[in-house]
Amino acid sequence: MALSSDGYSFTDINNGNPVISGDTISMQKGIRDPHIMRGPDNLFYMTMTDLHIYAHREGLRNTEWERPRNEFGWGNNRGFVLMKSTDLINWSHTTAAIDETFAGYDSIGCAWAPQTIWDDKEGKPMLYYSMRFYDGTIRLFFSYTNIEFSKLETEPKLLFQYPKDQTYIDGDITKANDKFHLFYVAHDGTPGIKQAVSSSINEGYSYDSVWYDSEAVKCEAPNIWKRIGEDKWVLMYDIYGLKPANFGFRETSDFKIFTDLGRFNEGVMKATNFQIPKHGTVIQLTKKEAEKLAKYWQLEMTFDKL
Repeated sequence: MALSSDGYSFTDINNGNPVISGDTISMQKGIRDPHIMRGPDNLFYMTMTDLHIYAHREGLRNTEWERPRNEFGWGNNRGFVLMKSTDLINWSHTTAAIDETFAGYDSIGCAWAPQTIWDDKEGKPMLYYSMRFYDGTIRLFFSYTNIEFSKLETEPKLLFQYPKDQTYIDGDITKANDKFHLFYVAHDGTPGIKQAVSSSINEGYSYDSVWYDSEAVKCEAPNIWKRIGEDKWVLMYDIYGLKPANFGFRETSDFKIFTDLGRFNEGVMKATNFQIPKHGTVIQLTKKEAEKLAKYWQLEMTFDKL
């Protein structure tokens, strides 16, 4: 976890070390793809993929994956970790396996990159994620959780249909100007970032063929966040085709025209004490919240711009 006082320079609060250990909260003793949302109740909701990709190497299982790769593909996990906090320090947590929650889902080949958005009409969190059956095409689905954020309440339902039979993953939904903007990763060619827009939170997304990243190499994990006090949004994504991997950034005011900000430490965006970031989320904090978090981790930072 990293903090920023200006939205440009980010400092890791624990010098690049974990602030949450996956072996204590997940079924597979490993976590990936953290996403944090602030709810209307002012609580923080975090979701993660429950998956340990090195469990065999570390002696936590006897096989590469939990089930045969030739049948269920890479990873082949089936669930998520759901967490909730008042301060980003103390967390409640639970695990949610789709195949254990709903009948008829034994053939799930993966359940990845869960994210949460609050549905005002339903009055509860909507979880959306990448999922496939067996080793087939990965698509975007959604389910509702209970108000306590401790279990899934509704069966997976398709969120958005890509017009081709191609894998598409890593959805990120942001509401701006009465529209829902879904950024996601299309695997139609070199994996990269595309956008679909709708007037509804979980249906009616219109396909847009434009690529919204600026990279020639593989990208994933889009996350778009608003600058404090400005009508500017930043599209951040994981350039995993780089060695080592890095984040890329583009800025927009209308979700149509995007200006390149470069990568971490190659432009105006700075990662001061960490490297090789993967699949991240940025949210706004108040000055009081940021100061409390910095104090807890004994990090000397000021937040006068917040």
